[in-house]
Formats: sequence, structure tokens, C-alpha cells
Amino acid sequence: MTKTAPFIKQLTVIILTIILLLPLNACTTATATNIAPSDIIYQQRTVHNPDGTGKFYMGREIARVMGYEGASWLERPSRGMEEKSARLVNNLDLKPTDIVADIGAGTGYFSFRIAPLVPEGKVFAVDLQPEMINFIELNKQEKNIANVEPVLGSIDNPNLPENSVDLVVMVDAYHEFAYPREMMQGIVKALKPGGRTVSIEYRGENPMIPIKGLHKMTQQQVKKEMAAVGLVWKETKDMLPQQHLMVFEKQSQI
Repeated sequence: MTKTAPFIKQLTVIILTIILLLPLNACTTATATNIAPSDIIYQQRTVHNPDGTGKFYMGREIARVMGYEGASWLERPSRGMEEKSARLVNNLDLKPTDIVADIGAGTGYFSFRIAPLVPEGKVFAVDLQPEMINFIELNKQEKNIANVEPVLGSIDNPNLPENSVDLVVMVDAYHEFAYPREMMQGIVKALKPGGRTVSIEYRGENPMIPIKGLHKMTQQQVKKEMAAVGLVWKETKDMLPQQHLMVFEKQSQI
């Protein structure tokens, strides 16, 4: 009895220690479970394209954002001819009463071209850079167009009212969203039932288009990412020289 007592005492201490550690293990498991969905949505890689952020979403690397320093490039005189901007706007199938959101509006290049076509509606010119919002304000005063409303968005939210927008336009912007899933969820909330999202991106299928690879997208990739937030592809209009114009719709039950 005397020889076995120390052994029993040691065994008791080991069992108690295991029991006390169980809650800690449970907490660790719970924490891992909580962060898993975010890890699944986005992956960060150290080896990546220098034009990208190293952050991947649904197999695509997210491109670096063009800063406000590139404002003059957005307003370059040759842009209208190169991209057929008037043709793009005329193919948005706008109604005079439409409420439109131009996401990643930059200087408002397209916002101010859309505004005259929705005289009884308005255009939310959304950008996350305060400097771009300042450009929009200046352009609004200079052009004397009242139905363009600048909106400062964030990296994961367009900051638009729910069920308020008939049409969302994203011109060469979506591929730079730092949080595409969250941004698109915010956009879907802002759309009215039956509202449309138009994605305009340089054609990733065509290597001859002189745009950096991460700043182009294929139809297949765009469709996959829009479907992830419940948007339904309706049509693709390939009447632009270098870009796809893809139309998606919010279903009534979303």
C-alpha cells in the first residue's frame, strides 16, 4: 500500500490536469471554427503577381487599386474613342426614372455621362478614395449637373441604402475590390428586386488586349463570382472594342 500510494497520487494529478485543459482545447477549436469561413473565402500568398495584392478570391488574384494619382488618365481625351464610352452608356438600357450606382466612379467619368439619361432619377457616384470624391464634387460644380450624388464607400461596403438602386454599373473596377464578396453582398442589398448589375471588364480571354493580366477578367470568372452572391447572368454584350459588358439581375427572393 505504501509503494502504490505515490503512483496513485501522480495518476490523479495527471487526470485532473487533462480535465482542466479540456475547456482550453474546446475554446481553441471554437476559435478555429469561427475564422475558418474567412480563410475559405480569401487566401493570402507570398508568391504572387507584382501587379496584385497577393490576396486570392475564387482562384483569382485581386489587382492593386489605381490610386487617385491616375485621375488624369481616367479623364484623358482619347478615352471616349478608345473605349467607345458613348456606346457603353447607350447600351445600359436606362429609364428616365432610374436610380443608378456607379461603383468605383473615380472622377465621375461615367456618372456624368449617365446623369442626363436619368433626368427624373439620380446617379450615386461611389468611390472609396476621398480624393476621388473631391474630383467628383469639382466636376459636379463645373458641369452644373445636379443629379449626381458623391458617396464615400469603404473597402467592404458601398454605403448605399437597401433596395434603393435600379442599376449598378462597375466599369473596370470590380477586379480591384479588396473584399469582393462583402462589396457585392452590399451591392445586392442596395439593389431593388429585379435590379441589374452591369460589369464592364477588359476581356481576359484575349491576350492581345494591351492591359495587364490582373486588370482583365474572363466571362467565366465574372459569372462564377456574381453567382456566389446570388446574381443571375442575363446577357453579355460584346459591342465594345476591348471589354465585355455583362448584365446580371437580382432575383425577387434574394
